[in-house]
Amino acid sequence: MGNKMNLIELDEYLNSFLKKENFPSDPSLNGIQIQNDAPRTKQIKRVAFAVDASEDTALAAAEKSADVLFVHHGLFWGGCQTLTGNFYRRISAFMKNNIALIAYHIPLDANTETGNNYGTAARLGLTDTEPFGTWRGMSLGVKGLLPAPMSAEELAEKALRPGRQPVSVLNFGKDLINSVGIISGGAGDDVDQAVAAGLDAFITGEFPHSQYHFAKEEKITVIAGGHYETETVGVNLVMEKLRKETGTECLFIDFPTSL
Repeated sequence: MGNKMNLIELDEYLNSFLKKENFPSDPSLNGIQIQNDAPRTKQIKRVAFAVDASEDTALAAAEKSADVLFVHHGLFWGGCQTLTGNFYRRISAFMKNNIALIAYHIPLDANTETGNNYGTAARLGLTDTEPFGTWRGMSLGVKGLLPAPMSAEELAEKALRPGRQPVSVLNFGKDLINSVGIISGGAGDDVDQAVAAGLDAFITGEFPHSQYHFAKEEKITVIAGGHYETETVGVNLVMEKLRKETGTECLFIDFPTSL
């Protein structure tokens, strides 16, 4: 495989390590969701990366002359949807600008090299890592031990990109944290799995009101880093891998939602 790939070859490269076939219960239609006008012949010169497929990110990719947008949150979530209203505008933003869309959801959460959860674990320097947390029978996250005990505030700072603030830090557990479980995004309801695993802290994106008292009563610290923020990890790791291994020009489109 040379540096220049067509769309089909690009997705084959991405799937060579993301392996969507290993996640049959994911309803997200991983892989190519919108093709370009010549998927087997047009050379891909520039790939944009973002967390979400939206009208905003599609138009930003077009402005940056990207041929493809790679995202974590694609357009499809398991059911049929009419091409009307904002959904039409989203799709038309890709098609009118001849931008292909590739999305990898659970495969990107779970990947041990470029995934959201293992990527955050690497930031923290976790040791003795093991798979942690399941959804629809699929392994999602990771748990492990910190290289040195730290406070909840220190843990939150190290888990996020420099200068980013968590949505909330619920410091219900030990003053110094040793063991951590990580499931990015909207996994707040999985705090029970962190408790069952005997972990000191649970890092996720969103944490629901309905689980507040459970976490407090079980004396586990919870860090909600933001759904968006905790899922910038994987797309950036994939971007760096693609750039390094193929020489493809890449760029990250940052559209934070503060959620």
